[in-house]
Amino acid sequence: MEHDSPTMPKRTLTDILFILFLRLVAISCFCLGLQYWAMLVGYSLAGAGRFDLLSLPWKVAATSLAVLFPVAALGLWLTVSWGPVLWVLAAGGQILMYGMLPETFGANRLIVLLHGVVALLYLVFRLVLWLENRRHRRQVSVDLP
Repeated sequence: MEHDSPTMPKRTLTDILFILFLRLVAISCFCLGLQYWAMLVGYSLAGAGRFDLLSLPWKVAATSLAVLFPVAALGLWLTVSWGPVLWVLAAGGQILMYGMLPETFGANRLIVLLHGVVALLYLVFRLVLWLENRRHRRQVSVDLP
């Protein structure tokens, strides 16, 4: 027997695409976090990026991002509100590193560009979802038997 009024509203195509987008960003965040961990423990870069061999700015940045990216990935995957917040902190850290301080960390324009594209797509999704919710609230519903 099917209920007359479902407790959960049906997801729109935009909702499904937004969740897919968040999960793709989560996978990339997890990979970035793994790269930082691999660098810090000496698994990558032929051991040259081990924590004890890094300069102080790199120690602070790499350890922060090694923690932030996997936790942001979890939040994005679960589609909870703190996931994008932690992604903004991690992406902002990388943009600051590679965009504003290239003399210390080197320049990586691709990372800066990709974070900008992801932020723009996120804002577009949020705007479209807001417009859909606004339109949905304006529709008249009659709850007569």
